[in-house]
Amino acid sequence: MTTQAISVPRPEAGPGDGPRGGGFGSAARAEWIKFRSVRGWVIGMILAALLTIFLGVFAAANASVGCQINGGPPKSGKACLPYIPHGPGGEIVTDSFSFARQPLTGNGTIIARVISLSGEQANLGSGPAQVGSGMVPGLVEWAKAGIIVKQSTRQGSAYAAMMVTGGHGVRMQYNFTGDTAGMPGAVTAAHPRWLRLTRSGDTITGYDSADGAHWTQVAAVRLTGLPSTVQAGMFATSPGYTVTQNSFGGGSNNSGPAQATGVFDHVSLTGGAPGGTWAGTTVGGGGPAGAGPGPGGGGSVAFTRNGGSYTLTGSGDIAPVTPGPGSPLPTVTIGQSLVGAFLGLIVIVVVAAMFFTAEYRRGLIRTTLAATPRRATVLAAKAAVIGAVAFATGLVAVVVSIAVGVPREENQGQVLLTVPAATEVRVIVGTAAMLALAAVFAVSLGAILRRSAAAITIAVVTVVMPFLLTALNVVPAGVGDWLLRVTPAAGLAIEQSIPRYSQVATVISPVRGYYPLPPYAGLAVLCLWAAAALALALVMLRRRDA
Repeated sequence: MTTQAISVPRPEAGPGDGPRGGGFGSAARAEWIKFRSVRGWVIGMILAALLTIFLGVFAAANASVGCQINGGPPKSGKACLPYIPHGPGGEIVTDSFSFARQPLTGNGTIIARVISLSGEQANLGSGPAQVGSGMVPGLVEWAKAGIIVKQSTRQGSAYAAMMVTGGHGVRMQYNFTGDTAGMPGAVTAAHPRWLRLTRSGDTITGYDSADGAHWTQVAAVRLTGLPSTVQAGMFATSPGYTVTQNSFGGGSNNSGPAQATGVFDHVSLTGGAPGGTWAGTTVGGGGPAGAGPGPGGGGSVAFTRNGGSYTLTGSGDIAPVTPGPGSPLPTVTIGQSLVGAFLGLIVIVVVAAMFFTAEYRRGLIRTTLAATPRRATVLAAKAAVIGAVAFATGLVAVVVSIAVGVPREENQGQVLLTVPAATEVRVIVGTAAMLALAAVFAVSLGAILRRSAAAITIAVVTVVMPFLLTALNVVPAGVGDWLLRVTPAAGLAIEQSIPRYSQVATVISPVRGYYPLPPYAGLAVLCLWAAAALALALVMLRRRDA
């Protein structure tokens, strides 16, 4: 990118301004005139916006989904999507499990002791994974079995459940997004877990116990609008089994079905119909792996009873759908539509660094400081101008990328994981703010180093390279996590739109839209880097000759 020699316009004198230097407003106007006078810088910002938009839309155009169902004609796009249930909060969920149930009218309590939780999973083997080659013993960490009170057998209906899990002890979960930890440790015949759910109006309270005599409350939740008659009983389910293999420059995910088997005894239900019997139902085809009914439906499921003991096997999950290899749907988020932002980021930091270093290269810094002797004012004006230009550029690029890219992805068969309007605003405005902060960081490096090559190199290495090294699996996962925590690249976390739910296994990967820091925490790290660079730049400007 080339620059041209420019002259520094003398700010117009205002009230109280002497012949040399004005206030911040005058300095900012002068810096804005400089910026728009250099064609290369303006073209650079336009290029940054175009790269951001192009890569986002290009990725959307290549995200097609194809299928062929039961030997029928090939299909693509939305025709390949199954029934998609939504939870009480409007989020897309998976709601599939085996259910031994009875109706519960009014208030009541269900109690059960879980004495065993075992599982089977697809035999992915060693080396290249072969999906569908049979099942082997294995328990997925979020396999679960327990008791549940559910509004109805309709997928996505409100519920509260107490459960034992494959790797996270006892949990109380509710309405798909809620999760509270109970007793730790795995369930065994020697260490069973007693579970209890009590309904009082719309409030469901969960308890756990090691002996059935001493109970501890785990949580109490309100399921608004719960009808008089609900379904209560035992359930079992398990998410699929996934193996992630990372390699230099990429990675692969192999997955297959999994199922969980829970064994219950000391089962009691008060408040149900006198002499009621347990009916077996599969919600969402969540029976034993590979043996469920069609999409969105329920059907009968076999469970065994041996005296006072019940055995139930199920597959699927009761959880929000998240991006990643374990997702049951081809998902996309608004954050993933901004994959091109890192290319725009590279161009923006180059322009920002040159916005200051060009003055040293052309010998114009003396003229600038003669017009505005206060170093802090000059630095603040340059940072404000480049930050504002980067913010405006990013805002336009992000809005266009989402407005064009997301509908294309949906038409290609991708399922958009919807988020609240406030989250959309945070992603859009936050991404623009991240680009602005990166520009301020780069212009500060230009003031510190005074050489374009050095300033640009350090800006790209610290802001962009950690993202690329992590996304391309060039460094081990643990190293990549720390790079995205402590470097300016942490600011990219502001693009994450789907939270990391504690009850869903997720993989930290910027490609999938997950970062090790929460969105605002990541942006705060970038703020600290920009503030530190600005402070050092001010010290350097004051201490050395122009």
